[in-house]
Amino acid sequence: MLLPRKWLADYTDISASSQEYADAMTMSGSKVEDTIEPSEEIKKVVAGLVQTIERHPDADTLWVCIVDVGADAPVQIVTGADNVSAGDMVPVALHKSRLPGGVKIEKGKLRGVKSEGMLCSLVELNLDKHDFPYALEDGIFIMQEDCSPGDDIKPIIGADDSIVEFEITNNRPDCLSIIGLARESAVTFGTELKIPTPAVTGGGGDIMDHLSIEIADPDLCPRYTARMVRDIKIEPSPKWMRQRLRAAGVRPINNIVDITNYVMLEYGQPMHAFDYACLDGGKIVVRTARAGERMNTLDGSLRELTTDMLLIADADKAVGIAGVMGGENSEITEDTKLAVFESANFSGVSVRKTAMALGLRTDASSRFEKGLDIENTLPAVERACQLVEMLGAGVVCDGVIDVRAREFEPKTLSLEPDRINALLGTKIDESFMVQTLQNLGFGVAGGVVTVPSWRGDIEHYTDLAEEVARFYGYDVIEATLYGGAAMGELTPVQRAKRRVGELCRALGYSEILTYSFIGPSDYEKTRRAVPEASVRILNPLGEDTSIMRYDSLPSMLGALAKNWGHRNQDVRLYELATEYASMNDAGPLAYESHSIMLGAYGNCDFFELKGAVETLLREMRVDNVQFKAFDSEGMYSFHPGRLAEMHHEDVGYLGVVGQIHPTVAANYGIPEAYVAVLSFEQMLKCSKGEGRYKPLPKFPAITRDIAVVCDEPVPVADLTGCILRSGGAFLRDAKLFDIYTGDQVQAGKKSVAFSLNLRADDKTLTDEDADEAVKNILAALLERFGAVIR
Repeated sequence: MLLPRKWLADYTDISASSQEYADAMTMSGSKVEDTIEPSEEIKKVVAGLVQTIERHPDADTLWVCIVDVGADAPVQIVTGADNVSAGDMVPVALHKSRLPGGVKIEKGKLRGVKSEGMLCSLVELNLDKHDFPYALEDGIFIMQEDCSPGDDIKPIIGADDSIVEFEITNNRPDCLSIIGLARESAVTFGTELKIPTPAVTGGGGDIMDHLSIEIADPDLCPRYTARMVRDIKIEPSPKWMRQRLRAAGVRPINNIVDITNYVMLEYGQPMHAFDYACLDGGKIVVRTARAGERMNTLDGSLRELTTDMLLIADADKAVGIAGVMGGENSEITEDTKLAVFESANFSGVSVRKTAMALGLRTDASSRFEKGLDIENTLPAVERACQLVEMLGAGVVCDGVIDVRAREFEPKTLSLEPDRINALLGTKIDESFMVQTLQNLGFGVAGGVVTVPSWRGDIEHYTDLAEEVARFYGYDVIEATLYGGAAMGELTPVQRAKRRVGELCRALGYSEILTYSFIGPSDYEKTRRAVPEASVRILNPLGEDTSIMRYDSLPSMLGALAKNWGHRNQDVRLYELATEYASMNDAGPLAYESHSIMLGAYGNCDFFELKGAVETLLREMRVDNVQFKAFDSEGMYSFHPGRLAEMHHEDVGYLGVVGQIHPTVAANYGIPEAYVAVLSFEQMLKCSKGEGRYKPLPKFPAITRDIAVVCDEPVPVADLTGCILRSGGAFLRDAKLFDIYTGDQVQAGKKSVAFSLNLRADDKTLTDEDADEAVKNILAALLERFGAVIR
């Protein structure tokens, strides 16, 4: 919202400088985005009176002008324009002057003749024919303004104003108006707010003799107000109105259009004017569109309407899209003699949906969709008719048609100073609260606050506290601690996630965060088809982000590829990634799970990554995890024979660790890479939780070594598991320390040696105790694997 300071002065007197005004308004809650000073773009440009004009001696298309610029001596200027004559008053850019857009003018010579400046056109002053309708679009600006040679050009063209740009939040549509910002300014600076009541003389007959209004859909249009003007005269608006509209960012058109735009900016109430001759039956009906109905809007486009769009219609046809744009069939033209001025209140939701569906967002719709003041329709239409009379644009008919489908019921809240102070951590006097609210237009009596109609954002005592705080000054409220006891704590799952991150970082892995969106090409690069249970996005940004990832392997490989592309030679990455699978019995919802991804390349091999995973599991209190070799059948992303599955006796499958298939690595442009995938949820199920202290053993241990011969394909992990299960209560640990294949064992066999650690908590073990445990172990190995002692 652009606020010209000259326009603001109509409602309150603010003497602060531009910077002081911007700072104070921002601190009171009306954020200033920018302060625009048009005068700073124009330097040393004055009004000049052309005294003589002669053709250039060496150029047929140039003219030499002697111009009085109010100085001791006139200046000589060479121009190529042919619309200048002696006696014309023109804008003159003198030596070392500056024009809008950063253009600098200096004296020089044109075809050998001295030129001490430049005569300016509208374009060079950042103006157009709408700003000065009498001027030529092309050529020098011949001014008809009341000025003298040497007068500064800025006041003449309206470039002496200061314009403040505000960022208006959606909950404050009242500030999308000059009056709304004037109210905020007056309270901020403690000045008087002057909002005169519009006065209309009338005398053009009775509106009731011409027009009737019906609201067919009261939910979408709670109020519709109209007045009529006869003997319309279409002509340019006066200079003061054109300059104010231009400063507020609106292009002047003609007096009738400019009046509706002026009122929209001043009161924040969009308006529209209809040609009464185009209204069949002398009637306005506010209704929704009929099936298949179409209409041409003012921008010349044919609009296909749907039955949920609110229209302004006459007895037979639509003449406007409510809150968005008028119809071409009722446009005000030079032939218009009788006009209807509309000022209505429409449902913001309805206007927004209509504007979005039609792809037609206007200044009016952007205001309506935020929810406007239902009590503002009558003052706005009265102001428009007042301006009609001021500009001599027509004769206002007597009477107003004001149809209310719903009465406004003011909202009331209790004023609770102690509660407000407790919330803010302040000791503000009740008198200050009352005075601030009253200055803002609230009614305060007997401890009850009546919320004004234009403040639809006020719903709770905390909203009142905000109003008090922003004018008391956030910068003077001392920082205090919250008085209540902090009760929040992390859940077990949150603590586990943090612990996993700490462990991965301690192992030398750096955390990555990747997008949950991937595409079919990501699965192709990993040598897999898109899983049937994948969740597909209905409105994706593109094909590459059209699927919620079913697993996070493509994301990890993409991160490794990016690091390789940046010439990082040795990389360790991890991510606690969210994965998604469709749930057929849950409609559009997806089942979310989490996986712990570890990825590495460079100075790394399978056993280093396996060791990192084992450390992670051990520190997360997950014991007895078995690693089983897997031939990658169905796991096409991994190298065959260099892949292991992880299993736990309580939950079964935990994840995999292995080398990425060379073809997949080549698809991503990375060297030999290794990845581990762990199910976070499955890991938690078999975790023993927080570790507990165990005292040092009181009794010594017995160590026994055994070596057994078994078939060469038998995994050592299976042998270890069998030993631990059959060793009895005294066996504490079994560690592999040797594997031998050679001449001293049969072909196809191998010798595997383990160190057994046995201990009791309540006594010192005897040799008989240890022998019994070893006997049971050897019997189990023989029965399960055919392994015999060497």
